[in-house]
Amino acid sequence: MTGVRKGLAKVEVALRWDPSPAGTPANDLDIVAAVYAAADPHGAPVQLVHFGSRSPDGTITLNRDSHTGQGFGFDEVMTVELHRMAADKGRVVIGVVIQDSGAGTGRGAEGVKTFADVAGTGFRIREGYTDLAQGDFAGVSGASAATVAEFTRDASGAWSFDLRLEGFDADPEEFTRAMGGVR
Repeated sequence: MTGVRKGLAKVEVALRWDPSPAGTPANDLDIVAAVYAAADPHGAPVQLVHFGSRSPDGTITLNRDSHTGQGFGFDEVMTVELHRMAADKGRVVIGVVIQDSGAGTGRGAEGVKTFADVAGTGFRIREGYTDLAQGDFAGVSGASAATVAEFTRDASGAWSFDLRLEGFDADPEEFTRAMGGVR
């Protein structure tokens, strides 16, 4: 399923990838959540949650953080409790960024890693046991970061989901500034 679903409460975003071949630098992918004010849904994020952090109100937590992709199934998992967010929060954008080891074959002379450099990538977005979306990054293989989901709150307070797979040619800091902009 990849369509819009309304009335969401608590969602899980999971990310998987294969470990790097022996003797090569580890691939480190990270889930990033940007929360935007209802009054300015495309402005600067009012909260940014990623590895080593959580939202101040506890509504977004990174439950599992992998730096190598080693493990079975989904290596990194983030929980977003939309139903607990304050009314002044109106939009949440979820993205994935490749932490640069400088050892990729991707863009530029510096060899920044892109999704094409990382084997077995995939994501899953679910509420409870219902998958809202599943996919991989083949459509944005030349990018070093990508958005995967957008959650928006309507006037009644209900949250809806849209799949939003869009690639970015940006380092992690640039990506967090650009990921929620109008595209």
